[in-house]
Amino acid sequence: MIRPADPERDAAACAAIYGPYVESTAISLEEDPPTEAEFAERIAATTERYPWLVAEDEQGAVEGFAYASTHNARSAYRWSVDVGVYVDGARLRRGTGRRLYLELFELLRAQGYHVACAGVGLPNDASIGMHEALGFERVGVYRRVGWKLGAWRDVMWLQLELLPAGDGPPSEPRRP
Repeated sequence: MIRPADPERDAAACAAIYGPYVESTAISLEEDPPTEAEFAERIAATTERYPWLVAEDEQGAVEGFAYASTHNARSAYRWSVDVGVYVDGARLRRGTGRRLYLELFELLRAQGYHVACAGVGLPNDASIGMHEALGFERVGVYRRVGWKLGAWRDVMWLQLELLPAGDGPPSEPRRP
């Protein structure tokens, strides 16, 4: 089941899923895993404007999460979002990330967002493959933009057109 995240109910599970990505990989360029309280704040702040979803298994355990966030603070970028998805390391390659993203994209389209951008810490062939399978196109690589785990790290950027651009001015994005 995929549902909207609740800061109080889901912060601990999201922190537990995300922590290993921060601690032992360059998939996330954060250096310190956010606490449960920090995750609760992130979910609450994000959901004022964008969707944050969690996927639960049959027993109600959170398997993964996906969210959207501001792509750039400058006003002309307001129709574009950054997106991210994280799945429990023990539950990878079961379609959870794909299902989360597909639901997220539908919500973003309904809100009036036109472009989703995803930054993928390299190397990460599985994430690139999933993004491309969902229609994302590679748009560039930021070289050596972060230092983590004893090395400079690259980030590939991909983008997905959620809604066609059209000829005239777009309607303002709506809040969830």
